[in-house]
Amino acid sequence: MDGKTFVKVLKILKEESKNWKAPVVAFMGRTENNPYKVLIATILSLRTKDQVTVVAADRLFSVADTPEKMVKLSESEIEKLIYPVGFYKNKAKVIKEVSQIIIDKYNSKVPDNLEDLLSLKGVGRKTANLVLSEGFGKPAICVDIHVHRISNRLGVVKTKNPEQTEMELMKKVPKKYWRDINWVLVAFGQTICKPVKPLCDKCPVKNFCESGNIKL
Repeated sequence: MDGKTFVKVLKILKEESKNWKAPVVAFMGRTENNPYKVLIATILSLRTKDQVTVVAADRLFSVADTPEKMVKLSESEIEKLIYPVGFYKNKAKVIKEVSQIIIDKYNSKVPDNLEDLLSLKGVGRKTANLVLSEGFGKPAICVDIHVHRISNRLGVVKTKNPEQTEMELMKKVPKKYWRDINWVLVAFGQTICKPVKPLCDKCPVKNFCESGNIKL
């Protein structure tokens, strides 16, 4: 699949997503346009289902939604607020440390460039790109397991890991569509194009898919 066809697929899925009850939509709706909340919520989401992340993030942000408020909490208080996200003890420590760094080094503002974001503890390319995309509205492609899997399944890339997928998508897809890729494909992956037993009979883009009907 070439980039032009993938854009067509992306547009179809974006329109169809209105009919899906995808957890990612709720997740993004609670953090959009707030770089700090996007950053913290994405840290919470690592190895955790979006349904769990949304509830935990809501609890946490009801108490502390700025770096200044966050550092006033103890690690144990943060742990209680974010439980039962995966690795909640380690994440509580990371959240407090990252919040303090943002205060001390960046004047309480989340940095808006990839290099500085990647320098923060616990922040990888997925998190950094999501902050740039959803927090700052900048063109960036956040590649998680859904985006990596579906991009390969559709045939738009043939890559072995998320970073390779990100680089290939950047080459093939015009920048104005970059921000849509993550949430659209994640929603698609949560509802239709599932890892095991994808609902090919309900897929709105099955005629474009290079994998055809998948039988697992």
